[in-house]
Amino acid sequence: MKILKFGGTSVGSPENILKVIGIIGDCIKQKQEPAVVCSAFGGVTDQLIQISSLASDGQDSYIQLLGDLEQRHIDTVKALIQTKDQTGVIDRVKKWFEEIKNKLQGVFLVKEISPKTLDSLQSFGEVLSTFIISEGLKINGIDAEPCDARQLVITDDHFGSARVDLDQTYQNIRTHFQSHKPLQVITGFIGSTLKKETTTLGRGGSDYTASLFGAALGVSEIEIWTDVDGVMTADPRKVKKAFSLQSITFDEAMEMSHFGAKVIYPPTMQPARDHKIPIKIKNTFNPGFQGTLISSLSDSTYLVKGISSIDDIALLRVQGSGLIGVVGISSRLFGALAKRKVNVILISQASSEHSICFAIDPKAVDDAIKAIEKEFSLEIQTRLFDKVIVERDLSIVAVVGEKMKYSVGIAGKTFQALGKNGINVVAIAQGSSELNISAVINKKDESKALNALHEAFFLSGTKSLNLFIMGTGLIGGTLLEQIKNQKRFLLKERALDLKIVGIGNVERMVFDETGIELERWESQMERSGSPIDLDHFIQKMKGLNLPNTVFVDCTGSRDIVSYYEGILKANISVVTPNKIANSGPFQQYQNLKNAALKYGVKFLYETNVGAGLPVISTLNDLLSSGDKILKVEAVLSGTVSYIFNSFVADRRFSDVVKDAMEKGLSEPDPREDLKGLDVARKLLILAREIGIPMEIEDIQIENILPDYCQKAETVEKFFIQLQKADKDFEQKRERAKKNGKVLRYIGTLENEKAWISLQEVDSAHPFYTLSGSDNMIVFTTERYKERPLVIKGPGAGAEVTAAGVFADIIRISSYLS
Repeated sequence: MKILKFGGTSVGSPENILKVIGIIGDCIKQKQEPAVVCSAFGGVTDQLIQISSLASDGQDSYIQLLGDLEQRHIDTVKALIQTKDQTGVIDRVKKWFEEIKNKLQGVFLVKEISPKTLDSLQSFGEVLSTFIISEGLKINGIDAEPCDARQLVITDDHFGSARVDLDQTYQNIRTHFQSHKPLQVITGFIGSTLKKETTTLGRGGSDYTASLFGAALGVSEIEIWTDVDGVMTADPRKVKKAFSLQSITFDEAMEMSHFGAKVIYPPTMQPARDHKIPIKIKNTFNPGFQGTLISSLSDSTYLVKGISSIDDIALLRVQGSGLIGVVGISSRLFGALAKRKVNVILISQASSEHSICFAIDPKAVDDAIKAIEKEFSLEIQTRLFDKVIVERDLSIVAVVGEKMKYSVGIAGKTFQALGKNGINVVAIAQGSSELNISAVINKKDESKALNALHEAFFLSGTKSLNLFIMGTGLIGGTLLEQIKNQKRFLLKERALDLKIVGIGNVERMVFDETGIELERWESQMERSGSPIDLDHFIQKMKGLNLPNTVFVDCTGSRDIVSYYEGILKANISVVTPNKIANSGPFQQYQNLKNAALKYGVKFLYETNVGAGLPVISTLNDLLSSGDKILKVEAVLSGTVSYIFNSFVADRRFSDVVKDAMEKGLSEPDPREDLKGLDVARKLLILAREIGIPMEIEDIQIENILPDYCQKAETVEKFFIQLQKADKDFEQKRERAKKNGKVLRYIGTLENEKAWISLQEVDSAHPFYTLSGSDNMIVFTTERYKERPLVIKGPGAGAEVTAAGVFADIIRISSYLS
């Protein structure tokens, strides 16, 4: 035999009730001998409370609401019962509503409602639902009858949350079932006193009814049918990747429920637990799913079974020298709170005994303070106790699992996951049973904490990054395409899940917390995006407060750079090919580096110097391993590299420059490349990475163009003037050739000085063999003195630059918990 309990959502509409009838029918076909417990139709109990409240306030609007409620039940009868069989059922429903009306009329007249009367009114919800459902079962060929639990479940007169006389109740249930052979459709939630006064069983009352009947009858299993696929690893509204657990223990279920999980109210499980009867949580709307089994046995699939939270608590701290070594302080403190009916959710006390902090409902703060001040008035007057400290806007997150006690490192993993996401822990608590680890955190970080912990414990090593990408031009657009093409591989082979949450460009921006579909990001931006607002974009990114967030700046904007420090301080990593941040004032560069270090995030900009070439990472590896940089020589402009690599006999210098522009290798005005400022910025970044506090003004730049070329008013006039300089450049090339050398535009960093100049290099120098638009960086170090370390390859281009940015994004994942 088994008990099937259906909650309000499961019986919330005629369509749902038909699903319930189907589930019951399948159970009977499998010869499992069910008994059924039903709640009131979805929302009815709340409506009855609201109607009662209006009546007690003297508001006659309750009459219309009651009429609507009556019609809902009659409509349900009409939807379930054939016309020829409806009359008797509807008459019975109307009689009950007439009784409700009479009771409410009395409440309306005296403008008062007692807990006893309210319990009586609430009971009609279950009485009506079980009667209508039993009639529906009969129509479908199932021999059923309603069972009014008030005749069997005996309670005290603590109306609203009555306590059950278990021995008498169990005896009544057994006797009843011996003489009633049809399927029993039992009213959940309600009972009665020995004086036949109707009572309600409080929160989770229908589950409690199921547990009581299951225990009394010694059933094989109790099934709780609801609207979710069992017990979830976390609240799916806050953790999108939460999933159903196959099984948990009673203790785990109780812990998770205490900390806000939608499982089953802990006290309601006790009768089943006492009689070792397993409880299965099933989904009425997905009956084929296995659900979650709650029992005394624990499986070994996961060490941690759930991540739960209480989203709004206040933390009170009592401290002072009067606590140290004094016996009975805790007893007095919590005794005083109990007298005021203040429920304590969590307690934490340092071994120094200097302070005790505890978490409570924020609504109870005033009562708690009054209780403490009254109990410890003498200690406060003599300054042995400080004033009670209250911290608000906090949440509790809890990691729950019975097998944590047998495993090393659970606490470490918990706090590492929180710490790496910049989540400050205000207080912690862990019982000696090690069934849960609880942490008090800022309320704004609750969702981030839940997701970070869920990823750490449940996603089998999968790491996720939430990306916000600004800039969809050549580099940004190419990056999005590369992520789209590689996303599946990274998830399957590297256990890395990349989710694009926000995209912005010069015109529009779009957000999707579940992830923007990269196959349709442009149409999604056009369809559901909004005009770009940089302030809003940054604030939205911070406000979502997602774990493992990365801001990717693929623009060349100076305005966006001004937001970097604030982004890093919000515990968000930054990846960018934008050189402006690191080549501006040294103090700005230092502030960004310090912010990233202080807030435990990453500021990565590999592509600032050599596009996709591993220049900065190689330099940092050399320095971190103890090498000393003696000299850096670099060809850092793909444009200028192409120009001098292509400047050979029979080609005029002006023609080579025009060729570079026509091939898209240069800026629209080639003077921007030839003036050497871009090379200077890159050389400056390398100097700063080495540890030299250099400014851009400290770099000497040889101006290779005559003044009359620089002053030309237009690009066209520039090329006319540049032709006049062809002879001078040809002379330089010929002179180099006679010496067995070639011309190269080189940035040099040595002895904490930096300069950029046009130099002649011979065949022994690495730069001699440069071709095309390649960049080359040569590091001469203590270890690489005789044969310098050379990095060579394309130093520009959307594909390689985007790939370098992509590599930085992936690199961040290696720092995650």
